[in-house]
Amino acid sequence: MKAIYYENYGGPEVLQFGEVTEPKVGPDSVLIEVAAASVNPVDWKITAGYLDQVLYSKFPIIPGWDAAGTVVATGPAVRGINVGDEVYGYVRLDFVHPGTFAEKIAAPARTIALKPRNLTFTEAGTVPLAGLTAYQGLVEALQIQEGETIFISAGAGGVGSFAIQIAKALGAQVIASGSSRNHEFIESLGAKAVSYGETLLDEIRSHSPNGIDAFFDLSGGPDGHRPVELLKHKERVASITDGTVQQYGGKYVFVKPSVEDLGAITRLIEGGKVRPIVTESFQLNDAAKAFESNMSGHTRGKIAIVIK
Repeated sequence: MKAIYYENYGGPEVLQFGEVTEPKVGPDSVLIEVAAASVNPVDWKITAGYLDQVLYSKFPIIPGWDAAGTVVATGPAVRGINVGDEVYGYVRLDFVHPGTFAEKIAAPARTIALKPRNLTFTEAGTVPLAGLTAYQGLVEALQIQEGETIFISAGAGGVGSFAIQIAKALGAQVIASGSSRNHEFIESLGAKAVSYGETLLDEIRSHSPNGIDAFFDLSGGPDGHRPVELLKHKERVASITDGTVQQYGGKYVFVKPSVEDLGAITRLIEGGKVRPIVTESFQLNDAAKAFESNMSGHTRGKIAIVIK
């Protein structure tokens, strides 16, 4: 089968397109003919070797943790998933080796759910990792309640665009930061847009003079700590980039595969409350260009990899 793979760490230039061995289907796995995947920052960070100290890797590595496609075979222990089902999932294993930038992937049944009926495969392939990160940060880590006010940094990005919509669906008032060119986009998702930099805290206060109930840090850096001083309770902070939020009693979020959470996201999507924003699409053999686009740091919404 055709896939993107690399044999040593490096930048987008190490990505190769060619034939690889088809995956083995374990007793509790399903074989998916992949129609689409997605680029996330973690993909190029793993490729560059930045996560080598915390993740076991086996070369050659096929990148990618997002997938959407059709089930073509199931292991004997699989229940509730059948050949022909259209599915999507965050297919992260306990080591880095067989990823989703391939024509087929053997996915543990615990990582996939039925694809939202109102999404194309390309749209669905951009949802799992970013959508689950947003959902688990808001629902599990921050326990957002109706009527609360939350500040979300990097609101225009992949996780941010989902987080705004999910927070709104939970009944929260949302303030989100982004560059000036993304303010209109952020507001189209239902948030009040504010700018990065020296005026950040004043702009947040202008929308919520009495402080904020929660803070979801998606960007880290200097702005990753400053909004904490606006929290009514300092422990109501969660970050996907900075584990030091624990010093405030906050929580570090590392997304985990969850069929239950993915099902909740599916219901939000099918209910018209959440939608993926796909701003760029690349063919599988152009994965290096997709990496370069994501690495620019100016991604709005999601970047899709179209495989079929």
